[in-house]
Amino acid sequence: MSTDISFKHINRLAIPALISGVSEPILSLTDAAIIGNVDLNATESLAAVGIVTTFISMLIWVLGQTRSAISSIVSQYVGANKLDQIKNLPAQAIFIITSLSIIIIITTYPFAKTIFKLYNASDLILDYSIVYYRIRVLGFPFTLFTIAVFGAFRGLQNTYHPMLIALTGTLINIVLDVVLVYGIEGVIPAMHIQGAAYASVIAQIIMALFSTYFLLKKTNIPLIPRFPFNQEIRRFILMIINLFVRTIALNVTLYYASAFATSYGAEYIAAYTIAINLWFLGAFIVDGYASAGNILSGKLLGAKAYKELIRLSNKLIRYGIIIGVILGLVGGLIYHPIGHLFTQEPEVLNAFYEVFWIVLLMQPFCTLAFIFDGIFKGLGKMKYLRNVLLFATFLVFLPVLFWLDSLNYKLYAIFIGITLWIIARGIPLIVKFRKTFMPLIQNG
Repeated sequence: MSTDISFKHINRLAIPALISGVSEPILSLTDAAIIGNVDLNATESLAAVGIVTTFISMLIWVLGQTRSAISSIVSQYVGANKLDQIKNLPAQAIFIITSLSIIIIITTYPFAKTIFKLYNASDLILDYSIVYYRIRVLGFPFTLFTIAVFGAFRGLQNTYHPMLIALTGTLINIVLDVVLVYGIEGVIPAMHIQGAAYASVIAQIIMALFSTYFLLKKTNIPLIPRFPFNQEIRRFILMIINLFVRTIALNVTLYYASAFATSYGAEYIAAYTIAINLWFLGAFIVDGYASAGNILSGKLLGAKAYKELIRLSNKLIRYGIIIGVILGLVGGLIYHPIGHLFTQEPEVLNAFYEVFWIVLLMQPFCTLAFIFDGIFKGLGKMKYLRNVLLFATFLVFLPVLFWLDSLNYKLYAIFIGITLWIIARGIPLIVKFRKTFMPLIQNG
């Protein structure tokens, strides 16, 4: 089994994963940019997109952890040259997760008004949030299906075909956003915020169809679930449960950040929407290298190549710091023009510019935290990931947020809290990793 961790091989996995990962926030950024520039109630529409995106991201991150669990198990079996033993696992996992997604739709659709009131949405923002969500959520099962298929591809050390699927979906979404939001005179009426929602759903359906085609055409993994359950299904479910708890903690952070921003007023939630979506974009750019860490660490663990595992982590730390610094510098160079891509409202722009520098400053810390998230997911160490995020959310982020909010720091409170939250996530992972694997090298 090859244990190649050269710069070239890492980038062969990371760059397609990066392109694939960036497509996810671009779907939301496209909605935000186009909606933020409509003539009618642009600020309220942008605020609604931000609130709904936060909630849908929570749902996707809770159930979309299937990708990490499938990737971890498949990559470890690839490393051990025992792939045939878990060939039926991905189909069973996809069946479980898509079934849960349908339950989510049934249980949230009728209560959209109640849900978004919890985010402090009211009046026109609440109305728009309900309309946008009730369309967007229909694409939820297709999104989870695609995410799970991506997990199978990543476990097989393949990030190229997920990239093609993601690029296709993103381009379709952008075109449909423009057409359906603004309309074509005499052909298609302008649908405004509803058009943005329909564009996303159509793109998600097309991505699911392409995922089905490539998995069946390019791999020997079946999509029809066959029972009894695979022997690894118990470990898969335990991973999902730990990642589920972890993601709940993650979304507690995003919920409080969004709710506090909304409580400050429409211009603040609109500014927060722009800033947090750009933060997500940075996170997904780094996700390429986090994915490479995920894919290779699982394979190296399966092969018991511990020395190469340490070398991999050292290389990814260097790459992560470089990427984080580059992201911060690029953001600094386009500091003011980037705001005008999303809105022309002076109040929104002023609120955004006041805090965007914090988003840029935290990028190197984000890259390290996300890369080691990926490594630990590849190793299957979901319990430790869970505990670290519980600590970072409830003992770091929330106390800082409430304290700084009491001092009337507003968006500063949110983004300073997120910065400290990221640092509290990354450092324990680096320390734990080295304490676990350095002795194995020395003893070996």
